[in-house]
Amino acid sequence: MKKKDLITPLDFSVEELDQLFDLADRIRLNPERFAHSCDGRKMATCFYEPSTRTRLSHETAMLNLGGRTMGFPDAGVSSATKGETVADTARVISCFADIMVIRHPKEGAAAVAAQYATIPVINAGDGGHQHPTQTLTDLSTIRSLKGRLFDFTIGLCGDLKFGRTVHSLINALVRYPNVHFVFISPPELKVPDYITDMLDEKGISYEECIRIEDAISRLDILYMTRIQKERFFNEEDYVRLANFYILNEEKLSLAKPDCYVLHPLPRVNEISVDVDSDPRAAYFRQVQYGVYVRMALILTLLGIDVS
Repeated sequence: MKKKDLITPLDFSVEELDQLFDLADRIRLNPERFAHSCDGRKMATCFYEPSTRTRLSHETAMLNLGGRTMGFPDAGVSSATKGETVADTARVISCFADIMVIRHPKEGAAAVAAQYATIPVINAGDGGHQHPTQTLTDLSTIRSLKGRLFDFTIGLCGDLKFGRTVHSLINALVRYPNVHFVFISPPELKVPDYITDMLDEKGISYEECIRIEDAISRLDILYMTRIQKERFFNEEDYVRLANFYILNEEKLSLAKPDCYVLHPLPRVNEISVDVDSDPRAAYFRQVQYGVYVRMALILTLLGIDVS
């Protein structure tokens, strides 16, 4: 059987995503049922870029399934410091592990790893390009909270230019009917033209604004993102935009009673801590959903029958 990878969210059809989310729901409701599904299997987490949630979420998912993990947390402790290519690393890892998770600062690195690896490869983020497992987490969270992945309005706020989580989520949601997008950002960090061109081509409705207050009352989901210091070329621009958006209880009071707030994390100060106790704050639940959906993804890519 030809191996399957997850490099972009589009590697799975809508029907395959439904099956994946159904499996994630089964795992959430009865985790003990899957506690030994990956006994004897090994996952390699190859992170060329720092991560807390994404790396630990994948490792926790594998451990919850009874498997084991290995790998490196940053490029400085890998053979990349000696000049080893991603292609060669993928070949080597294929000799040690059953599945590989890779995060890399360069766009396209995960696709290269998948090309040369003989085991399934999961893209855990490549530059400002894609972050598909976060997208699966986001979709699963929205489906669980709203009961559907269609017929709603989502506001995406913050760094829409460099935010790979935003780009991946938009590309995934356009496959569902009647999703309206509201892009909330300063002009310097607006969503790239290739995204709006794609929406125009598909006839999908969207609008752009600068202030949260101008849009929040119409939203079903508010997806906050941080201003990413590591994506800026100079400190001055970062400092100028870092505090552009801060969601607090006063602003959230303008939202619908069932408008949920999501965030891929880490947050800096774009969501005030006074929002954490609001029942609409779903970003920590989002982290937990991420473990379940990654458990489902591992089982799916490894072809393990859990029917």
